[in-house]
Amino acid sequence: MYQSKLFSKTSKEAPKEETSINAKLLEQAGFVQKVLAGVYNFLPLGNRVLQKIERIIREEMDKVSSEMLMPALQPKENWLETGRWQTLDVLFKIKSAHGFEYALGPTHEEIVAPASKKAIGSYRDLPLSVYQIQTKFRDEARAKSGLLRGREFRMKDMYSFHSNQADLDEYHEKISQAYSATFKRFDLDAILTEASGGSFSKFSYEFQVVLKAGEDTIYICEKCRLAKNKEIFSGFDEQCSNCGKTSWREESASEVGNIFKLGTKYSTPFGISFTDAESKDQVVIMGCYGMGTTRLLGVIAEIFNDENGLVWPKAVAPFMVHLITLGSKDPESLKKNRTVAEKIYAEFQEKGIEVLFDDRDETAGVKFKDADLIGIPWRVLVSEKTLASDSVEIKKRSEKDVKLVAISELQDFSF
Repeated sequence: MYQSKLFSKTSKEAPKEETSINAKLLEQAGFVQKVLAGVYNFLPLGNRVLQKIERIIREEMDKVSSEMLMPALQPKENWLETGRWQTLDVLFKIKSAHGFEYALGPTHEEIVAPASKKAIGSYRDLPLSVYQIQTKFRDEARAKSGLLRGREFRMKDMYSFHSNQADLDEYHEKISQAYSATFKRFDLDAILTEASGGSFSKFSYEFQVVLKAGEDTIYICEKCRLAKNKEIFSGFDEQCSNCGKTSWREESASEVGNIFKLGTKYSTPFGISFTDAESKDQVVIMGCYGMGTTRLLGVIAEIFNDENGLVWPKAVAPFMVHLITLGSKDPESLKKNRTVAEKIYAEFQEKGIEVLFDDRDETAGVKFKDADLIGIPWRVLVSEKTLASDSVEIKKRSEKDVKLVAISELQDFSF
């Protein structure tokens, strides 16, 4: 992609009204654009990162489930069935010009539960699970911290259906392992954290990433690293439910995923049942598993940055290489710089290396500053100076050192 054609530009300064690192850097670098509090445009660079996050999630979730897509617009009647029309304070409620009432989905239990009735008949149909990645809406009283708490956001939500508690427990562990594998691919150290189970169970489980700007406070067991959310932590003399130790470390953190054992809370009101091996009707037991994809983007930006800008992990970087060509006072040198850079650009594309080509008529200072701000893993520089030795200058974004690499060896360079 040519940088001159991007539907976004960097800014010289971060937005003054923002306090979180992710909001400051993502807006300044041209990844997102605030529309209103908690609602963002994902510009081409930001959308590329988001798509990579969601692709990785799909790759891991497809190993344990199958994907569908449910509507964001949901009938009021379904929410009345579960009682959440009156009790869920973040529910966006819409009344149409024709008098119909709807909810904008903050979650999809009210849709997936009745949808499962046609898929479940007997115990032979269970266990069963399905997931989606979709835009959600929550009427937050105060949207804040950039992408960490929004009114409109993207989420992977999975739902599972089981014949008994033991089967749910087994699947719960399977998804916990799948989540851990997913977060590792983002270079995130996600800590399994016990939290309130609400009306569903004694505990739910969250995956928390230690973050200065995190809205949660967690207490991490110094021995086994199982953590507890502050909401259920009774004190530093409390024993760890996993190893029995009482040595805890307090940290601020941000939740990037959660898993709930729902029991029969949603299957009962919608009459989701199955026939067991003895031909008796039994109520289906459910679980749900959430992972915020836009929140993940925000968390990654909060963690992977330095004083000059973003430093994207390779797995989710918008491009692998930022190709830069510099100007010259000599027209012939200028023409040669551009010709060589175009050739390298074409060869990278042919090889499948994702490259952003800074073809703008800007000074070296502007281009280098923007490259650091955008945070693509590798910078490849073509200039009059490098071409004097038939080379390019290569710099890794996370390192200070630069090196010259012969153009003839560039296609074999390991990015």
